[in-house]
Amino acid sequence: MIVPHTPDTRAVRKAVVPAAGLGTRFLPATKATPKEMLPVVDKPAIQYVVEEAAAAGLDDILMVTGRHKRAIEDHFDNAFELEQALAAKGDTVRLDAVRDPARLAHIHHIRQGDPLGLGHAVLCARAHVGDQPFAVLLGDDLIDARDSLLSRMLDVRDRHRGSVIALMEVPAEQVHLYGCAAVEPTGEDGVVRVTGLVEKPAREDAPSRLAVIGRYVLDPAVFPVLERTPPGRGGEIQLTDALQELAAGGTVHGVVFDGRRYDTGDKGEYLRTVVRLACERADLGPDFTAWLTRFVAELDGAGDREERAA
Repeated sequence: MIVPHTPDTRAVRKAVVPAAGLGTRFLPATKATPKEMLPVVDKPAIQYVVEEAAAAGLDDILMVTGRHKRAIEDHFDNAFELEQALAAKGDTVRLDAVRDPARLAHIHHIRQGDPLGLGHAVLCARAHVGDQPFAVLLGDDLIDARDSLLSRMLDVRDRHRGSVIALMEVPAEQVHLYGCAAVEPTGEDGVVRVTGLVEKPAREDAPSRLAVIGRYVLDPAVFPVLERTPPGRGGEIQLTDALQELAAGGTVHGVVFDGRRYDTGDKGEYLRTVVRLACERADLGPDFTAWLTRFVAELDGAGDREERAA
């Protein structure tokens, strides 16, 4: 007899951060360096993600990594020799910066042996997560710390149970880059019920312009669904396909996000993210912004000269 799954009602305390991708879009930089460790100003991208989870009260974080990702484990570990050297110099600012990653949360690591997709990476977390609800944060998506998306999603999970996904409206010409959601209103501002999902649809097949971005709060009911989900688009086990089955049962909600999101998985967006965040830093912003203003003016001037010469 099949015993139906009873949705878990406990508060979410665990997060899963899939970090096993090969980072091919950033080769050759990622040949020996995990893409998640590429610096965004002076912190690796993945640290921003862990800080976001910790700020939302998730103090148990599992990183799903792969081969050649040891640098991630080292970054969130203590560095005794370095800490000792900084302490001896009295350099408390850099000492705190070095110690902070290991103090953010209880961080665990597991390897995804085969690159079989995001759904498979989430399934790798089953033994650690157990029968508890959990969050999933993708390292390519950075959410500005001033926009508490994850906390909002956790609130929605508390009220509606089931699973909650983050949605963001994108231009029609970009829908093919994302999983897209069919939705219906709930009567609550910014919260919708997800009735269907399509992974990277053609523009004409997209059910909406609401794209799934890299934040999820998942009920453990997703695990048995993932176990029987066959490989989908790209020959990978797609989390979107499993969520589509859960959505058909009415247990998936979406939070529509209109805040600041930075996509560090794309070269152009990565560069723009570094510039934006550097400009906002009190220690870097004034000088960097002044230089950037002069640099852009010089580019404009060079363009005008070339146009006149032509």
